[in-house]
Amino acid sequence: MSALVIVGTDTGVGKTVFSAGLTAALNASYWKPVQSGVEDATDTETVCTLSGVDVLPEAYRLNMPASPHLSAEDMGIEIELSRLALPQVDGPLVVEGAGGLMVPLNRKSYYLDLIAQWQAPVVLVARTALGTINHTTLSLMALRDAGCEVVGVAFVGDPEPDVEQTIVEMSNVRHLGRLPYLADLTQQSLSDAFSSIEVATIRRFL
Repeated sequence: MSALVIVGTDTGVGKTVFSAGLTAALNASYWKPVQSGVEDATDTETVCTLSGVDVLPEAYRLNMPASPHLSAEDMGIEIELSRLALPQVDGPLVVEGAGGLMVPLNRKSYYLDLIAQWQAPVVLVARTALGTINHTTLSLMALRDAGCEVVGVAFVGDPEPDVEQTIVEMSNVRHLGRLPYLADLTQQSLSDAFSSIEVATIRRFL
């Protein structure tokens, strides 16, 4: 089993859609360890619909759409990192984080602490919109300071070549491609759009 962790610079950057496309491209299994908020379609359900591949159940499925530690406390429980070891599967495993790197899982540990424990390569998903240079650079610094292996940055949104190149050059990181916003988001449209992503580069880290 080879695992690959997908993290975002923030919540809502498009990492679930990116994870779905990558899961399908790699014919991998998918796992989101902690889901906060279940009123709408969960990220696991979205990935299942968009990828058509195997998805694993969450270790924690929390009702309130909030930071995982707050959602857990709302249900009277505490997230235990010992329950979040990477599952064993046949073939590649795509693991999606929740929110940004510094999202608390409990009152003692951030998501970054768990990612560092896993010792699996990481793809950072970032917006192309205003503010992304700061958020992406800080996220890359945090990952590297924690000893994580960074595969590269995948962008989501409208093309911003100067912004993207600034991040790539100043942070000395691989540009893994850009996924556009898809007005008609289906399994086929995502597969077509994913042709712009450097899947071969990502595969070398598995």
